[in-house]
This record gives sequence, C-alpha cells and structure tokens, in this order.
Amino acid sequence: MPARYAIGIDLGTTQSVIAYTDLNVPLAPLRGDVDPPRLELLSVPQLLAAATIGERSALPSFLYLATPEEAGSGSLELPWSRDGQRVVGEWARQRSAEVPTRTIAAAKSWLGHSRVDRHQPILPWQAPEGVPKISPVDAQRAYLEHLRTAWDAYHPEAPLGAQQVVLTVPASFDASARELTREAALAAGLPEDLVLLEEPQAAVYAWLADRGERWRDDLGEDDRLLVVDVGGGTTDFSLIGVEAEEGGLELRRLAVGDHLLVGGDNMDLSLAHLAQGELAERGVEVDAWQSVALWHACRMAKESLLAAEGPDTHSVTVLGRGSRLIGGTVSVDLDRARIGSMLVDGFFPSCRLDERPARQRGSGFLEVGLPFESDAAITRHLAHFLDRQDTRPSHVLFNGGVFKSQALRERLLTVLGSWYDAAPSPLLGDPDLDHAVARGAAYYGASKLQGGIRIRGGVARSYYVGIETAGLAVPGAPRPLKALCVVPRGMEEGTEIDVPGGGIGLVVGEPASFRFFSSTVREDDRPGQLLDRWSGEELFETDPLEAHLPSTAEGAGQVVPVSFRSRITELGVFELWCASTETDEEWKMEFSVREEG
Repeated sequence: MPARYAIGIDLGTTQSVIAYTDLNVPLAPLRGDVDPPRLELLSVPQLLAAATIGERSALPSFLYLATPEEAGSGSLELPWSRDGQRVVGEWARQRSAEVPTRTIAAAKSWLGHSRVDRHQPILPWQAPEGVPKISPVDAQRAYLEHLRTAWDAYHPEAPLGAQQVVLTVPASFDASARELTREAALAAGLPEDLVLLEEPQAAVYAWLADRGERWRDDLGEDDRLLVVDVGGGTTDFSLIGVEAEEGGLELRRLAVGDHLLVGGDNMDLSLAHLAQGELAERGVEVDAWQSVALWHACRMAKESLLAAEGPDTHSVTVLGRGSRLIGGTVSVDLDRARIGSMLVDGFFPSCRLDERPARQRGSGFLEVGLPFESDAAITRHLAHFLDRQDTRPSHVLFNGGVFKSQALRERLLTVLGSWYDAAPSPLLGDPDLDHAVARGAAYYGASKLQGGIRIRGGVARSYYVGIETAGLAVPGAPRPLKALCVVPRGMEEGTEIDVPGGGIGLVVGEPASFRFFSSTVREDDRPGQLLDRWSGEELFETDPLEAHLPSTAEGAGQVVPVSFRSRITELGVFELWCASTETDEEWKMEFSVREEG
C-alpha cells in the first residue's frame, strides 16, 4: 500500500518534532500566486507532570529513569504504555534540573562521540551506583519510539512505519553516527526505507516550501547561501551555491563544516557558572550534582530570557544539599540584559576572517566525556570554515533555537560584514526556528516522490580505508598506515565505482579491525589515490569496523588479495565491496552516509 503521508522528523539535541504533509495533495505547481504546501505539526502527547498528560508541538529530548516507587505508582503511564520506568518529554526535562543523576540529556551529542561505545549503557554519564543506565542508541530509540506511537495513536489507518519518512541528522555527523541513528530508528519501528537528510538542508527546504517558486526572486546565479545552524548541542555550517542548469537555476551543496560540539548547551553552562559565582559571593557553595542541576535549570532560564517577549529577570533554583540546606533551596536571579551581553560577546565575538579557534588545553589529562570545543567562539569556527572555502557568501539563513535571539543574529551579521565589503543578506521570510527542520524534511519527502526543487551535491565527504603497510617490525611501534580513497567527495546516490589499485590484502577467517577515515576539505582526491601522510585537520578517523569475514579458504587469518568497488545506494548507504582477485568470493561493508537532498 503506497504511503499516504510524507513525514519529517527532527531528532534534535534538546527537542524533537514531527511535521507531515498529505501526499494526496500535490506540491506542484508551486507558483508565486499559489499557496505553499500545507505542512502540519503533530501535537505530541507527553507527561507534563506526574499523572498529567498534555500535548506539545515538540517533544523535549530528555529521558528520566524513574525510581521503582515512581514507576509503580501508575502516575507516569501513557495511554499507549504502562511502562513508567522511562519517561521522555516535558516532565523529564523538568526533572533534569531536580534529579540530574537520573536524567539523560544530549544523547544525540553522545551518539556522535566516537571515543565511547555508543551501544553500552553509559547514560546518565557518571551517575552514582544504583541508578540504571542505558546506551545513547537506546535513548535515541526511546525518543523515536514515543514519536512513532504518538503518530500511530492519531493515525491508526496510516501507521508511521508505512509512510515516507525523512529523519534529519547534523551535516557534520560522520558515517558511523549516521548508521547508529538509522539503527535506533529501525529499532523504534520506523520504515526500512527511511531517508537521512542534513539538518541545514532541511532548513533550506522549509524556506523553499514557504517561498515556492519565488525563491528565484531572492537567489540568483552564482549566489552563495551560508546556512548557520546553531542548535542545542552542535553547530553546523553549510554552503549552498546557485548554478545555471538548462536555462533554469539549481541549488548545489558545496561544502559542510566539521562536527562542532558547541551550541546552546555551552551557553547554559556559561549561565550556570555565572549563577554559581553569585551564589559563592553569598557564601553558598554548590556541590558537583547541584552544579549539574544548575546547568539544566539555566537552560530554561536562557530560553525564557532570550525570547522576544521574555522577562527582565528569571530566577534559577536548585534543591539544597548538606546540613545547612536540608529541605531548602538555593536560587539566584539572572538579568536579561547582562546574560544577553555575555552570550553575544562570549559566543559571537568580533574577530578577523584569518583568525582560528583556540586549541589549547589546560592539561594533558582529559576527563572522558563529551568532546566540547575548547573554543566556544562560534564566529572563529565560522571564519575557519569560510576561509577554507575561499568564497564570499551572498546570503545567510539562520537555523536553530539559539537564533531566536535577535541580538545574536545581528551580531553574526555584523561580524560577517566586517570580513567582506558587505554583510550577506538574510533570506526573506519569518522562519519558525523551532520547527523548520521537521517541516523542511517533510517537504523534501514529498518533493522526492512528487517532483520539486532538490539540493544537489552528492556526499559531502571523501572516504578512505586504512591500509597497513608491509615492512620490518619494530618493537613497540605500529606499522605505518596509509589511507586509500574509496569514495570521492560529490559522489552521487545510485552510482558505483571500481577503485583502481592492487596489492591489497583482506584478512578473513578471524576477527579483524578495519579503520576508516573521512575528509570534508580534500576535494581533489580520486578513487585509488593512496595517501602516505595527512594532517589532523585533513582526515578524521571514524569508528573502526570490527568484523569476522567468513571465507572458504582453509585456516584462520588468511590474507586474500582483493579489489574494491564502492557504491552509494539510493538510500544513501555507502557499500564497500571487497572482491577476491583469485576466487569469486566477495565481502560487503556498509555505512549510512546520506548527506545531500
């Protein structure tokens, strides 16, 4: 049975949203005098308080692990589930400030952290003994499962698993993080043919949906659109070009930035440090877990104070600890003007185009945790990105809840204007920054089926496999590693290539670790090109693939000479085929790498 709806899901760091459009209502023609397609939001039922269920247009991406007493009380049950052990949504968000030891936040950021095992139960991070834990993959699955069951409750005749579903991911997610996202989605009951779409591109699709064919009045040939997406946990940059194609105009994604773990969470932490300092001046010391609670409480304060009609002050309160404060609370008032100035100057400082983010660290020993950027100045990261592209953006599109603040938008335009003869023009329209990504994903899902403007560009990264060199062994030193390009940047979906080269052996018949790398900056590398050396800014290593490849060859640990064939499927999955040059055997490794529209 064909899909009835195109559904876009924004699986965000701080909130998740579902938007949809009826496929029985065609998108075309999209002329300036025709109303834009109807993109609706799903009102998501969730716990607003114990025993209180309400609906919101977004599902906060927080998960609370209830105590046995809370779970057994029946007050945390939903209409479609009696499992009160894991609660997601608004009430979980509130509990993050009250009981941070049992609350999971920023699971999406953990999903993109390659230095931890994302399948292991590690969240809440560093929770005390006795608190149950789950993996980042399971946390993402829980959010998606809640959204799916909410959709199915409203649309029993058109279950989500049978619809055209587009799930968004950060542009900077590598192949491993994308595959883990897809794994969580399938476990939550989303369809096998779901599509992954970059969040900045989804924001552009939302703008296209609102503008219709009038977008050609705003963008012209050779224009360069900079998308700056600052969300709760990550910052993404994308550069999209406007090119002439067969007498018309076409959008093509030219570049994406690196994975930057800086965003609204860092701003919340800055406010928490401010509040903690003010409490210290009053003689009130907060312990480690109160600091975490203060961080979560400051998230709510920031959202309130940066809102267009926000209050002049917002009180931040955390539960008291210790003999002096048993049963009490500690609180501090945050001032709108002061925190606005602090966030503008701290995260969007004026800088030169040739400045680079600071990389210094305070110690050679680092606590294992989320790898936040050591430099929180988003403008310096943007300068680094644009300077590498060697082009001037003509327009800018803001995305992410951070840019609901007019002061932050204005500061970024001012900084961009200081780098060039004139600041890029912000795109016309009144973007809904809370829901734009989900709306754009739904629009893309419909246009994919019905025809419509598409952002071209192929994969945004080149991909490499690590090849261990032959040679004499040296005690205590690993063999040098080379990187073989197997996917060039810009390779289109639905295509495959034979990778030139030879003299490469594949270990079969026993467990082996296969290393993979990617690059967003090496534009000219072609399949078969072998790199002897590279800088840390050129190639980034993704998760190794641990695999036991079977073979008909006798004995374990055989090395079979192979050739490579790379394929990008229509669903954006990168398949690397290793074919024996001596027999008809072949082996497949695959990663999800969809990065274009």
